[in-house]
Amino acid sequence: MENENLPKHIGFIMDGNRRWAREKKLPLKMGHKTGADTLEKIAKHANKMGIQYMTVFAFSTENWKRSEEEVGVLMMLLQEYIEKFTKTADLENIKVNVIGDIAGLSEKLQKSIGNCVKRTENNTGLTLNIAFNYGGRAEIIKATKEIAEEVKAGKISSDDITEEMIGTHLYTANMPDPDLVIRTSGEMRTSGFLMWQLVYTEFLFLEKYWPDFSEEDFDSAIEEYQKRNRRFGGK
Repeated sequence: MENENLPKHIGFIMDGNRRWAREKKLPLKMGHKTGADTLEKIAKHANKMGIQYMTVFAFSTENWKRSEEEVGVLMMLLQEYIEKFTKTADLENIKVNVIGDIAGLSEKLQKSIGNCVKRTENNTGLTLNIAFNYGGRAEIIKATKEIAEEVKAGKISSDDITEEMIGTHLYTANMPDPDLVIRTSGEMRTSGFLMWQLVYTEFLFLEKYWPDFSEEDFDSAIEEYQKRNRRFGGK
């Protein structure tokens, strides 16, 4: 593997937790818990490799349609994960962000997220963005409304609106767009993940379920990325 051509920003659509559990005849909770353990393992590995940013799709705005029991389990697991990972991230020099409609979560969960973000905000290693209650269209609508308010207030005119300006109103403001997005479980779609940011992103779709994703799989994905010729719309 070439260390000179590492992607700066990697995205993960962490898919397959439920199918992994069903195939092993385990409760769905175990699939999500094992998936959370995998995330921690991969974040540590990415940090040691020198990856600067990692954004993971943990819970979409559409996931509220799942059963009340499963949604409750996911919320509980995020609460546990955030509180547990806060200490680990701090020790590993990882900076944690949670992106999405945080206001739609419980006050207790919002407090835990705030504590984690605050405690790790000055860390200089990997920036780990956890997309929770996130939707790509919702993110673009949020950015549009914020810019419209600035126009309405006379701070800017419509002629001032550029791609760069829109970018500053996204959750990933001041971060590079993902170079590589990996989706596990064999599904071949983006499901609304970072819709604005993925214009020239390389994609890798794997059959393996997320709980089985390993450091070796991560390394293989980097090697595949390094073989590709990124032209960004040029020849």
